[in-house]
Amino acid sequence: MTNYLTPDKKVAILLHEGIKGTRGKTGLSYLRYGKAQVVAIIDAESAGSTLKEVAGIDRPLPIVASVKEALTYHPDTLLIGIAPSGGILPPHWLEEIKEGVNTGLSLVNGLHTPLKPLFPRLKPDQWIWDIRLEPQDLKIGQARAKILTCQRILTVGTDMSVGKMSTSIELHRVAQEKGLKSQFLATGQGGIMIAGKGVPLDAVRVDYAAGAIEALVLESAENNDILFIEGQGSLLHPGSTATLPLMRGSQPTGLILVHRAGQIHIKDLPDILIPPLTEVIKLYEMTASAGGSFGEVKVKGISLNTFHLSPEAAVKAIETVQEETGLFCTDVVRFGGQGLLSVISDQ
Repeated sequence: MTNYLTPDKKVAILLHEGIKGTRGKTGLSYLRYGKAQVVAIIDAESAGSTLKEVAGIDRPLPIVASVKEALTYHPDTLLIGIAPSGGILPPHWLEEIKEGVNTGLSLVNGLHTPLKPLFPRLKPDQWIWDIRLEPQDLKIGQARAKILTCQRILTVGTDMSVGKMSTSIELHRVAQEKGLKSQFLATGQGGIMIAGKGVPLDAVRVDYAAGAIEALVLESAENNDILFIEGQGSLLHPGSTATLPLMRGSQPTGLILVHRAGQIHIKDLPDILIPPLTEVIKLYEMTASAGGSFGEVKVKGISLNTFHLSPEAAVKAIETVQEETGLFCTDVVRFGGQGLLSVISDQ
């Protein structure tokens, strides 16, 4: 996989209706962790506001209403930062994307709809990166990662979009600061944009999903002390199929449970309650070990998403979860990942 988003690129992020809602997680994550230079944000709903006001991200970047307005900031790349349900491109945004490509912008596309076939006549220095394409030469998983000597830490969640990727990246950063040989393994479109490579797991046929993750882990294990594997989906979500192949392919040595503070049911599905975290922990440990077939796998700690809480309420929520589970808990984005990394390293 070619990494197109190098530090010299100047990026405009398409985020219509995504800054204030939940569909903009791809673009907002790139704002926080991406390596290329972001020069403009495109969101008609939030145009004229500051990122700090609408997203809590303290970066002095313009928010404009259209691709045409973004061109005044001289981007060379348009990044689709919206992730609508199912990953399908909304038709009313396609014309704006076409406008950008036809003016010479390269395109980063993390949606399920491939866009490269729509633009057969690109300029010599122009490219389209359709991220959600199945890797080649896939094989069935065989639990080969089980014999690796490096630590393999997989993030798992009580729901989708609770912060599994951010947790993995923050822990990877802290590990590098501590001098550990660490790597973040991306398994979704947002993570791949940030890391420059990875496996778009939801683009892989289910029979080969575990094998695709296994190949990624085996390739990454050499010369690394610890791998942080980006989790996807949730065992609690009725529409999620990604968590099990991640477990089987990575053969994790430990899990980090990610939860949004105060959430009691699956988002948009009020009849599907999130069990007590102690029960969720048992579920993930039993599933990861397959009842003992793959050896013991423990949840090492809790990453609590407290973005929606005041600092005081966040501290209280963390204390409550620690008391409930008996495990170390923190918000790694808000308070740093040093404590959680120490728990992982000490066990």
